Amino acid sequence: MGAALALAGGLGIAPLIAAELLPEIEAVMVRKLNEQMEGRRND
Repeated sequence: MGAALALAGGLGIAPLIAAELLPEIEAVMVRKLNEQMEGRRND
C-alpha cells in the first residue's frame, strides 16, 4: 500500500484519492490475473 501511495504521489494524485481507488483497482487486477491463469490451465 505504501508503494502504491508513493507512486500515486509521484504522478500527482492526492493520497486520499489514491487510497479511495486502490481497492477497486486491486479487485480488477486480481480478477484479470485469475482469468489469465485459468486460460493457461485450459491450454
